[in-house]
Amino acid sequence: MEEALGVYRTTYRTQPQATPYSLAFGVEVFLPLERQIPSLRLAIQEGVTKEENAQLRLAELEAFDEKRLESQQNLECYQAHLSRDFNKKVRLRCFQVGDQLLEVRKPIIISQKCGGKFTSKWDGPYVVQEAYSNGA
Repeated sequence: MEEALGVYRTTYRTQPQATPYSLAFGVEVFLPLERQIPSLRLAIQEGVTKEENAQLRLAELEAFDEKRLESQQNLECYQAHLSRDFNKKVRLRCFQVGDQLLEVRKPIIISQKCGGKFTSKWDGPYVVQEAYSNGA
């Protein structure tokens, strides 16, 4: 019994405290064990008439859009946070026509080394022939 309740308590929940099952089907999932040992949540759901159940279901469907928007906002905030952390060490560089550049020589297969100990780690120099805005 404790194992089943432990599994239930550790299910994944989104920010508005909804499980993926409840987001897909509109109701919480019940364990077979909860059918045998009555719980408050099951008693509340079974004590509702069909008309009340239909009204509650309609209210849940209306609240579903709000939950979806809240989840979308949380996802966008999370993605912005990841993007900010990822781009933290990026240094923008502006090039002009005529600048000379060196390129880092990287092997196609990272586990293999290109060349020996005295091989240059740079390719070039290359001359910039056309420059674009925004660091491209």
